[in-house]
Amino acid sequence: MGFRSLGVLETGMKTIHERSVLTVARSGVGWAVELDGELFGHSADKEIAKAAAHRRALQMQDSGRACQVRVSGEHGFYGSF
Repeated sequence: MGFRSLGVLETGMKTIHERSVLTVARSGVGWAVELDGELFGHSADKEIAKAAAHRRALQMQDSGRACQVRVSGEHGFYGSF
């Protein structure tokens, strides 16, 4: 088992691709999206921050990067891509 330079984990005969997680969470007095330590999509409205996360997730998906949107404080995952 080992990591390869392209963000792929090999386990036996399976190949598992890393998935980036975009997290919508409270930030100050509003909401923001966090991805790899970067905050973006700041808004006082949680739904607007969620929309920003989904826009970025779709861009990532279109470029071939596996990702998932998670909303902090809600049960389970809001959406997966």
